[in-house]
Amino acid sequence: MKKRNKATRVAASLFAVSLIVAACGGDDADDSGDADDSAVEEPAAEAVAYPTLAECADVTYDYTYTPPASAGMTVTYDIAPEAVWEDGSAITAADFAATWQANLNTPGALATSGWDQIDSVEAGSSDKQVVVEFKSVYGPYKTLFDGLIKAASVENTSDISADFADFLSFSGRPWKMKSWSPSQVVYVPNDKYWGDDKAVTKELVMVPLADQDTEVAAIKAGEIDFAYPQFYGGIEEAYADPNITLKKEFGGDFEGFYFQAKCGPFANPIFREAFSKSIDRDALFQQIYVPLGGESPLECGPIIPGPFCDGDEFAGSYDPAAAETLLTENGWTKGGDGFWIDPATGEAPDVRWIINSGNVRRENTQAYLIPLLTAAGFKVRADNCDAACYFQQRLPALDYDMAMYINTAPPDPSSLTPSFTCDAIPTAANNNQGQNSSGWCNAEASDLLHDADFEPDAATRAELIKGALRLMAADSIMLPLFQFPKSGFWRTDKVGGPVDAELRNYTSFINNHLWTDLDGDGKIVIGAEQWPECLNPVTECANSSWMVWTTINQVLPGAFATTNDGAYVVTNLLTGEPTVTLK
Repeated sequence: MKKRNKATRVAASLFAVSLIVAACGGDDADDSGDADDSAVEEPAAEAVAYPTLAECADVTYDYTYTPPASAGMTVTYDIAPEAVWEDGSAITAADFAATWQANLNTPGALATSGWDQIDSVEAGSSDKQVVVEFKSVYGPYKTLFDGLIKAASVENTSDISADFADFLSFSGRPWKMKSWSPSQVVYVPNDKYWGDDKAVTKELVMVPLADQDTEVAAIKAGEIDFAYPQFYGGIEEAYADPNITLKKEFGGDFEGFYFQAKCGPFANPIFREAFSKSIDRDALFQQIYVPLGGESPLECGPIIPGPFCDGDEFAGSYDPAAAETLLTENGWTKGGDGFWIDPATGEAPDVRWIINSGNVRRENTQAYLIPLLTAAGFKVRADNCDAACYFQQRLPALDYDMAMYINTAPPDPSSLTPSFTCDAIPTAANNNQGQNSSGWCNAEASDLLHDADFEPDAATRAELIKGALRLMAADSIMLPLFQFPKSGFWRTDKVGGPVDAELRNYTSFINNHLWTDLDGDGKIVIGAEQWPECLNPVTECANSSWMVWTTINQVLPGAFATTNDGAYVVTNLLTGEPTVTLK
């Protein structure tokens, strides 16, 4: 295990482009040890022009992580003999191998972390036994193989980027997809499903809803049976109806601001820090989140409160005086219009703030905060688009400057690795693979997050994660806002069963196959706040939670599943817990 000293600040972004940074001078001592009493003037730092959006494709990163020395480990999975796909063909080791190859090699794959620690996936004593050889001891192995891809459903398991544009033809779960369109997705029971938790209703239908008002109107009119909206002030009053019930509880959802650091205005760490210090999160919280029942801003970072954060990592982030001093000391001045002028370009940076249009809370946040940022000297404009454009196109392409969104995180903090490490930033050099859509590269933080994935001791692992979070705060790469409550509303005259049993689960309403039809129309209808434009389970299509909830979760089987209490449990795909052998 590698040990590292914790630093309070690490310079951001290891750009492989020409950036000129002046060396800082210092006091020299002569050989006698007597210090020179004369004043030594340090040269001012030279203004640096950081990559623009047009230059973004040429930005690469000189970072390589070397895992701790290890002989590796072997994980052996025994697939249930009765486990089959929707056509009756057996689920075998070939499907595990296809899933590994697709996630590791597909151009544009969102997350290769963990998959890149596998040397081989092969059949063991039979094709129902899977032997996975790991290069190292990889702690979060249960997060892998959580959604199997049917090998026979694709021509090239190492590149599925052109597959599953508008249909998922296979299933190893209680439902199978009957049809998908921009207006609805329809599931019917998978008659080859082997489990004892078979679908109890004839159809599951999910439909897109344009906005919050449409969602409320649809459930009150009985057009949908269940809604899973983002919580907002007045939501309980909006949904009030004798036939509608509510359950609200906290899970792994949290909202934050994110600053894209690969190119554009926030590639400049000075500007990014000053901008971040100019946002009064406490005042914003009072304006936006107190009406939701919030008590205080989230301070951990991109993670919910728990053992992996101290809870003060981002405390004290608002310091407008320090922001102004930072800019002026680095040669920034205000123009006649009051905006800060970049000394390297002679222009005021144009900050494009993106949200998904139609989200009232985020639109209200823009309306509240943009005038305040303008008064502080920052040129900020709303640059919004619909949910599919936002989550499946522009975020993965890093085509934004500032973003605001809710992150739905799994229970294990290993999800931070594909989201915030240098090697997870999509670049031309890595076939645009990776889910680091902030473009933040801090070598020390990347090492800490990777080290955490290979650390067996829980307490040590927690300290590694906390160290990375503090570096995120020091580099001003994001600002955490609020741990969001998950809320489910359903009509008690139309749907019954365990509707409220999995609402805070990472996979959300995953147990809908057990819900019962009470009104006799033969179907369960769920309203979706966002609608995907593509269904690929590996590429940027899977960057949207609603894409995953409405498609992948319904048909892809996995070795492990998350529970409502945030644990990982083996599924009926396997005969039991896999065998883990350290080499």
